[in-house]
Amino acid sequence: MAIFKGSGVAIVTPMKENGEVNYESYEALLEDQIKNKTDAIITCGTSGEAPTLDDDEHLEVIRFTVDVVKGRIPVIAGTGSNNTAHAVMMSEEAEKLGADGLLLVTPYYNKATQAGLVEHYTTIASATSLPCILYNVPSRTGTKILPATMMEIAKRNANVRAIKEASGDFSAIAELANLSDGTIDIYSGNDDQVVPLMSLGGIGVISVLANVAPRATHDMTQYCLDGDFAKAAKIQLRAIPLVKALFSEVNPIPVKAALNMQGFKVGRPRLPLTEMEAAHQEVLRRAMEDFGCL
Repeated sequence: MAIFKGSGVAIVTPMKENGEVNYESYEALLEDQIKNKTDAIITCGTSGEAPTLDDDEHLEVIRFTVDVVKGRIPVIAGTGSNNTAHAVMMSEEAEKLGADGLLLVTPYYNKATQAGLVEHYTTIASATSLPCILYNVPSRTGTKILPATMMEIAKRNANVRAIKEASGDFSAIAELANLSDGTIDIYSGNDDQVVPLMSLGGIGVISVLANVAPRATHDMTQYCLDGDFAKAAKIQLRAIPLVKALFSEVNPIPVKAALNMQGFKVGRPRLPLTEMEAAHQEVLRRAMEDFGCL
């Protein structure tokens, strides 16, 4: 059974002026997402600035998310690491805190062979009963999960049931869809490729766009699930300028700027990320206005 189908938001972590997590603003974001039909919350991922949250902050954000959401939609916690033992610890703690699933990025910087990925993910999956979504994003990590490797990991671990695909490699995505024959759930990790990926059997997206346009992102994925790809494609294509603006600087710099424009008071990113350049902010503002989310 899928952890979720449709639009999962890769939600940001709001910060106060002093750099602390702003839980008041975060609660407002969570409630807005649920009100606008988002199908799952993915917390403490790249968009949530997990690399600059210390362990106590990271786990508190997960706990707070679970407590606010109260089972209304699934909460998926980012607990991946390039340190396998650390990923095991964070995954075990996230399960204790009540998360419904885990998002596990490939090891970055030290990387891994394909055999190493099998062992890395098997070690983590064996330490938890939670369903696991593997995160294939080679542009950030330098490591790619090959289709045969994903199949081997899933074969060894019954709770590894899904992948977030941000490789942009549609040949590999199609190969995985063929090899798995529906036994592995595939989510788009790229907001400009949701409809093409779902046309190959994907069941949703883990989305940055959903932070600022939750209802439209949900509707796009629901049209795909309903088999109405023509309606879904209209939303996908209309969103392209906004998606481009949301990735004109390193994520989550632009999406935090966008949410601040919407009045959510999410603050600035933590260093080494900086505030969005003024010229890019103007392009982003226009794109949001054109899309109807500002």
